[in-house]
Amino acid sequence: MARPGMRIGKILGIPIYLHSTWVIVFAGLTYLLFSQFEQQKPGWTSTQLWSVGLSTSVLFFASLLFHELAHSVVAQHYKIRVLSITLFIFGGVASIERDPSKAIQEFNIAVAGPFASGILAALFWALIKVFPGNESVVSVCTWLSATNLWLAVFNLLPGFPLDGGRIFRAIIWGATKNFSRATRVAGTSGRLIAYAMILLGGFAVFKGSVGFGLWTVIIGFFLLNAAQESVAQLAIRETLTGLRAADVMSQEVPTVGRAISLEEYGAEVLRTGRRCHLVITEDRLVGMMNVHKLNSVPRDEWDLTSVQAVMIPRERILWATPDEPLLGLLERLLTADINQMPIVSGSDDGAAHIIGMVTRDSILRVMQTRSELGPLSFGTASK
Repeated sequence: MARPGMRIGKILGIPIYLHSTWVIVFAGLTYLLFSQFEQQKPGWTSTQLWSVGLSTSVLFFASLLFHELAHSVVAQHYKIRVLSITLFIFGGVASIERDPSKAIQEFNIAVAGPFASGILAALFWALIKVFPGNESVVSVCTWLSATNLWLAVFNLLPGFPLDGGRIFRAIIWGATKNFSRATRVAGTSGRLIAYAMILLGGFAVFKGSVGFGLWTVIIGFFLLNAAQESVAQLAIRETLTGLRAADVMSQEVPTVGRAISLEEYGAEVLRTGRRCHLVITEDRLVGMMNVHKLNSVPRDEWDLTSVQAVMIPRERILWATPDEPLLGLLERLLTADINQMPIVSGSDDGAAHIIGMVTRDSILRVMQTRSELGPLSFGTASK
């Protein structure tokens, strides 16, 4: 998910987000629970039914958050920064800054989630034993115990990117010492499980279990897409292995003055086709200007607005060094949602000088060319 969604807080230093799709499943789950409890408890009032259904939904998503926090705590133990946790229609996902550097790290991070769900299943089962006479507590905890147990078992399926798929990849990675091979095998396993779920869901629909069948098919397609993306990301990693920012940067750095109007800047963009310029005054860098900033101003205000009024100030410009690995630079571009980054180099007097520019387009061209030429003759994708 390119946009994590609405931020609702922070736990252990990790921003927590709700994706827009979360609202759909939360409302749907609450209604389904209301209907289920209505059949099981005909003596309950509507207020009690809605209260129990809503409480169960909230605790269910709290369980998903706990599952993701378990992954995150172990990742942080290995000095891997967790960027965010997002709850969405298919559950939750923790976004980490980088892949684990060792198979054992991936194994421990992956296994933490199902283990946490198993702990919750046992905890809710224990609450049933502690409060056997409270119908509301028993109903809520019975559903949550069974659901968390199901989540633990489901996530242990050896299909990437499920936790079980990551555990599977870690085992293969540890045995072969080859991260690329392990990812491809786990990705293939993920596709097979996804196809099996799609077929199972279709069969369930044919037999009359429409709700279960359709949901299983949807999850199957989601897993299929995720497994294919994991292999595609591996291809990107292998394609960019060994490349640095200096290898793809353009040494031509277009500049404009800060005093020119946006009308003049737009004419310059149309004349040259360049979408990004450094803003210079008296040979001193003061900012960066691009088409995105230009379009943020209404067209009828261009002739009255200067470049300096809307440019990205110098202190907010993201930089890269010539030796920065290209894969990491691409990740930074995507994370910041920008299309280009200046390349700076130090000098004997300690000042930083801009020596070039790297754009997403230049990286994509290199990726396309290398994919057409075949595997690299240098570097390795194993870890």
